[in-house]
Amino acid sequence: MQAIKVESLRKRYGDREVLKGINLEIEEGEFYALMGPNGSGKTTLVSIIASVIPPSEGRVEILGKDARLMKKYIGYVPQGNFSSPHLTGRENLTYFARLMGYPKDKVRKIVDELLERVGLSKEADKKVSKYSGGMRKRLEVATAFMPGIKVLILDEPTTGLDPSARKSFLGMLQEMKEEDTTILLVTHIGSDAEIASRVAFMDDGKIVADGKPEELKRKSGLRYVVNVETAIKSKRIRDAIEKFGEEGLLETENGYRVYCDDAEKASPEIVKILDRIGCKVTRIGIEKPSLEDVFFKLTKKGVGG
Repeated sequence: MQAIKVESLRKRYGDREVLKGINLEIEEGEFYALMGPNGSGKTTLVSIIASVIPPSEGRVEILGKDARLMKKYIGYVPQGNFSSPHLTGRENLTYFARLMGYPKDKVRKIVDELLERVGLSKEADKKVSKYSGGMRKRLEVATAFMPGIKVLILDEPTTGLDPSARKSFLGMLQEMKEEDTTILLVTHIGSDAEIASRVAFMDDGKIVADGKPEELKRKSGLRYVVNVETAIKSKRIRDAIEKFGEEGLLETENGYRVYCDDAEKASPEIVKILDRIGCKVTRIGIEKPSLEDVFFKLTKKGVGG
């Protein structure tokens, strides 16, 4: 059965159309990632799926029924933090359990099981203000995993987490994947999307590609990418190496990714030309394409913005 089915979905704000006829099917038990830059419409789409906001046109079904009738089966974790820092982890979950109407005599057992599930049993009675970013995000995922939840929707859950917390959080999601929970993960980070069984690229209110991560990479035609890290970035540096990027050139936080036909030939030539103009190369390497690279190949945009 399809856990999520979206048909001809459109969303307008005045004259601006944010979603442009989205069609999407996610199977029950599937781990699905929705990847795209800020402003692509990802948050609007999942907000409609979770019945937080209405569509302008189209239909959303959860487990074969109108999504608006299935809210109790949807666990939705929006961007940002919503747990109270002044309460303990246990008190936060108790509050949400009571808010959702679970019988008072069962709340304690429900909360204990949720704390165990997200690995916070030992920290249950600490105030959330004392939690790390990763611990707080785990707690908030727990609020979306109350009994009866069939579909978990996570909007940019790793934003702001340090590398260690992010790795731990993604490990928790992979464990949930093994439990046949349907997970819809929204992200702009390719390595987060890599753990999903299927990924959709979203750009300008449309889904532009959909498939398994390795399938998307294979279909892109990209074989290797030259990753160049430089001490500084400038227009002069970009102009010097742009000619090597037959398939394009993407500026990154630490330098540039060069999409060329022959990475092995281009790599030493890039070092030579940058040395000639006095640019220090801190690192250069030939890498297999990432999902961010595939997104760039399709849209000519960096997924980070």
